[in-house]
Formats: sequence, C-alpha cells, structure tokens
Amino acid sequence: MGACGNYIGCDAYGCMNIFKRAAFVPIAALGFVLPMTATADVVGNVDVDWLGNDIVVEAVADPDVKGVTCHLAYFERGLIDRLQKGNWFEDPSNSSISCRQTGPIEIGDISRDDEGETVFSERRSVIFKTLKVKRIFDEENNTLVYISHARDVQNGSAKMSMSTVPLYVPTK
Repeated sequence: MGACGNYIGCDAYGCMNIFKRAAFVPIAALGFVLPMTATADVVGNVDVDWLGNDIVVEAVADPDVKGVTCHLAYFERGLIDRLQKGNWFEDPSNSSISCRQTGPIEIGDISRDDEGETVFSERRSVIFKTLKVKRIFDEENNTLVYISHARDVQNGSAKMSMSTVPLYVPTK
C-alpha cells in the first residue's frame, strides 16, 4: 500500500493509478497540449469492495470563477477487478458532481454560449474516454450550471450529473 493509502502508483509527486500514469506517458511523448483546465485534489477515497474498487472524491476549484468549488466523485476499478474482467485500460463513465460557493464569487472571462466550457478534464481510458466537467452560464437566471459527463470518441454516454450555483446576493 502506498503512502496515500492507494495500492499502487504513489510516489514523491503524489498518487496516480498506474493505469492513469500509463495513459499519460504516450500522450506526453507525442507532444499533445491539452487546454488549461482546473486541477483536482483528492479529498476522499472510499473502498467499495475487497477487489480494490474505489469511489474517488476530488475537489476542483473553478479556475475562472473564484469562490466556486466542485466536488466530483467517480468509480475507479482496482487491479483485481481489471484482471477478472479484462478491459485493463478503462474505468466506468459514472460520476457525480456537487458545486457550492466556497468564498466570495468573482467571475473572470468565461464563455457565455450554450456549449459552455470545460473546467476540468481527466482521462478514463488510455485513448478514447475522458471525464469532463463543463460550466454553462445561465445568464437569464443568474446561475452557473456545472455538468460532469463522459466524452468518448464513438460511444456517447447518457450518464451525467449536474449541479448549480446561484449568483444572486440575498437582500436583508
């Protein structure tokens, strides 16, 4: 067991599942540049069975909206589960998100179109699947909408989760 409580992938640079580390190396070697998105801090890791499967909870501060933090939960397959079921390089698309005001809100230069913009992105397979968090600004209702979903090259997923942060200031 590593220093962080995970079974594999802990080193001086932090904890990362060995399969995520393996997915990063070829992409970095090819010189792909990903758009700047928020970084996540692992705040919880819940063991769900004896096979090493976990629910990981990460805190993601919105890089363009100060004072908003999202907590993202997703399923991470363990080594025994990967051995039993094959499909070594992919985790499920399931995720859940909850976003709240965690300080004074300051909105930076954010997208205002209906597609929104990516706040956070994390690989869920070696090549094709990515877990994304997108922010959509509902200007009419003065609300930020955050959606977590899987992005896959050919197999779209209907699994998603949504959270909203109202931007109104209550009157006294």
